[in-house]
Amino acid sequence: MTLAIDPRFRRAAGWLTLSASVLTLGLTGAASAQDIQLDTVVVEGGGEAGRTDGSLSAQGGGVAGASAAGFETQGYVTQTTRSATKTDTPLVKVPQSVSVVTEEQLDDRNPQTLAEAVGYTPGVRIGAYGLDPRFDAFFIRGLPATYTGIFRDGLREFNNGFSTFDIEPYGLEGLSILKGPAAGLYGSSNAGGIVDLRSKRPTLAAAREVEGQIGSNNRYQFNFDASGPLGNSQTSFYRLTGVARDADTDYPFASDDRLSIAPAFTWTPDADTSLTVLGELQRSRSGGTFAYVNDGLNVTDVAAGDPSFNALDQTQGRLGFELERRLDETFTFRQKARLQSLDVYGEYAYAIGGPVNGIVSRGSGTVDQTLKGVVSDTQLEAKFETGPLTHTLLGGVDASLAEYTNLEGYGSAPSLVFAAPRYDTAIATPAYSVAATQDQSQVGLYLQDEIGLDRWTLTLGGRHDWVWTDTASGGPNELVDQPEQRDSEFSGRVGLSYLFDSGIAPYVSYSTAFTPNIGTDRDGNAFVPTTAEQYEAGIKYQIPGWNTLLTASVFDITQENGVFFDVNPLTGTNEQVQRGELRSRGFEFEATATLTEGLNATLAYAYTDLEIVEGTAATTGNTLSSTPKHTVSLWGDYTVQSGAAQGLGFGAGLRYLSASFGDDENTFRNDARIFIDATAHYDVPQVEGLRIQVNATNLFGEDSQICSSGFCYKEPERNVIGSVRYRF
Repeated sequence: MTLAIDPRFRRAAGWLTLSASVLTLGLTGAASAQDIQLDTVVVEGGGEAGRTDGSLSAQGGGVAGASAAGFETQGYVTQTTRSATKTDTPLVKVPQSVSVVTEEQLDDRNPQTLAEAVGYTPGVRIGAYGLDPRFDAFFIRGLPATYTGIFRDGLREFNNGFSTFDIEPYGLEGLSILKGPAAGLYGSSNAGGIVDLRSKRPTLAAAREVEGQIGSNNRYQFNFDASGPLGNSQTSFYRLTGVARDADTDYPFASDDRLSIAPAFTWTPDADTSLTVLGELQRSRSGGTFAYVNDGLNVTDVAAGDPSFNALDQTQGRLGFELERRLDETFTFRQKARLQSLDVYGEYAYAIGGPVNGIVSRGSGTVDQTLKGVVSDTQLEAKFETGPLTHTLLGGVDASLAEYTNLEGYGSAPSLVFAAPRYDTAIATPAYSVAATQDQSQVGLYLQDEIGLDRWTLTLGGRHDWVWTDTASGGPNELVDQPEQRDSEFSGRVGLSYLFDSGIAPYVSYSTAFTPNIGTDRDGNAFVPTTAEQYEAGIKYQIPGWNTLLTASVFDITQENGVFFDVNPLTGTNEQVQRGELRSRGFEFEATATLTEGLNATLAYAYTDLEIVEGTAATTGNTLSSTPKHTVSLWGDYTVQSGAAQGLGFGAGLRYLSASFGDDENTFRNDARIFIDATAHYDVPQVEGLRIQVNATNLFGEDSQICSSGFCYKEPERNVIGSVRYRF
């Protein structure tokens, strides 16, 4: 793997020079003699210093650096996340539905994938493709978010085809889910919403932990996390997080192995300046396929893959920085940028249709992809008044450069006797026969003003994006350049909210989305951009005197030319398809609360009606496959605070999904289902910092199939993980 920028990024030179100049200017200003007083500096962790949760960040006295004020949490409840507006506006005043998974929630539920981490969020659908740890496939408000809906630290993560970044939940300090279009601030993004991951950051005080895990499918994992000041410094802080895992999966021919290391460094030369550097290097190994042979409309127990030819080897890296400089009482300058790179190689066998006369025909495939690029966001915030109006004005420019390469080959594989399959014949690696390259550059200018008048908040935001896409496709030695695709679009958001003395805050909003898509269709043609608009109204309630936030919302989204991840039901191969027009309408409710000391809970309900407005003759007017109209989730965790059982805790969760259609033609249905998850943990009083914990997902072994686009998958089986953690 290399993190080098390809010379073909011809538009990068000017942007990189500008970024370097601005960073130098910011640091030069930060280092001026009149600003720095190292002997008297006291660094505060913003709102996080007062957190009451049990996370390592809280144990370390809060996060170092200016970004701490942008993510304020208490237990399961969040007061502020900068993901919503790119400012520190309290969530109750944001005129859009926002859900947050805090670090304490991650600690209690111990999710192993990003999909599991967002599984209790209203309006977020996971599991549409059953058992498959290769990709964090999920939908927000019925629309696919895997490729265009994942951001990290406020910057987009490129994803396409097999090239999707593996997210290690242990490396997260939390994550925010902004519902509906966010293009007015973030540019290219999913119309249903985005998930913004917050990487673990250095802490003010020393905090360390080591953890060992053992679980189902021969799972063995070791985690470590160390953070705090560098030596006795009051201005330099570090964090180092790592994961080593060796594991099998429910699928007989696929592993779930990982090695990950994520360093971070924060420098705070004075109370007005902060520079944080965030990095990661990770290697993951899994299976090229997790598919089983389908017999008609039923998934069977016969694996379509092969033990001698089923691998997915991925190496990824990222390196970025966040600079914040408070210039005076009015202006704050921020800049962030990240270099990211991903290499993936896969090989797999797949079933060609179902069994015919007891024989299952199979093919083989291999794929070699790279996806690398750079993303940045430079902004200036101004807080001022004009008469009775208060303003938080934010202006900025962000840019992204992405390069995608794809090589694919297809061949044959030995057939299987359906009644007694044998996997004892070697499969030859097919030669590459399909190739494509794509360079995509994007520049966006945005402006947002949050205008306050008494208890009213009016949010106005607009953005214009320019996108250039160069595509070449054909055979490995015969790439043919396609005409350059140039796109330009305006997107925005307008919202109004009112905060009553009681803590109730009704709001209305309108927002639009514009998403240029990375990748090509099966014929090698570039996708056209996806566009969307949303109307939303809701009410938030922050109960005075309680650590509680309630949100209810109704929405109406119309999306055109969305790109979906599908599996061809005839070949079992992965494909991306672009659909004409979809309309998603629904209602969502969420409650997060600390009900009493030691008791945290979440409750979520979503109604989603997703209609194919323009599709094929057989699908127009139907409901998109694998989209349940009703989903309910409930999670609660309680820890005994005193007495003989002090430190003993229990948690349990329920996830309900109503029936859905198994194909876009709506010819058959998936049954409704309920999953039960649970945890038990014990903070040993005699050994401070020692915690023993057991987590179980799908505790009662819900055994059913889930079908999407006419192809059926097995649901994940019961999974139990025991862990021992020591903090010191």
